[in-house]
Amino acid sequence: MSIYLHFRAVPESEIRDDHTWLAAFMSEAWENDTEEYAAGIAHSINKGWDAVNDLYAAADALYADADKPWTLPIYGGRPVPHSTDAAPSDPPLMLLEPPGVSQAARFLTTVSFDELWNAGGVRFSALGWTRQEHLEHHRDLREFYRQAASAGHAVVKAVWA
Repeated sequence: MSIYLHFRAVPESEIRDDHTWLAAFMSEAWENDTEEYAAGIAHSINKGWDAVNDLYAAADALYADADKPWTLPIYGGRPVPHSTDAAPSDPPLMLLEPPGVSQAARFLTTVSFDELWNAGGVRFSALGWTRQEHLEHHRDLREFYRQAASAGHAVVKAVWA
């Protein structure tokens, strides 16, 4: 079974702060993923997003930053509560507003992947995750957040099973 964390950059003015609406928006985005990936406004990680977050958590020990920007790329944002009429199949959603997107982009462009990997890579290798897989996720997220921040967009995140 595949399970994905799906990211979608979108102008904040186009977002309705309503779970039902956002779930439908993200479902349509998921249906158009090939075009949206090509446009740089969507990204997803299959199963391994928690490991990517754990890699970024190594920044907590490497950098003395009280804001903990390492938390933003994967789990950053506020949960969008389900409405009373939400279908049981509606995905969990998070919304990272433009200031958080910019902060995530800054973190991803300034953090040293090699330092992160040196701090925790042995553990990931033992769990079957390769350095190359993490590096690719990092590069893709760095570019996705860079583009979203440059456009002043928010990022909506959904978990699809």
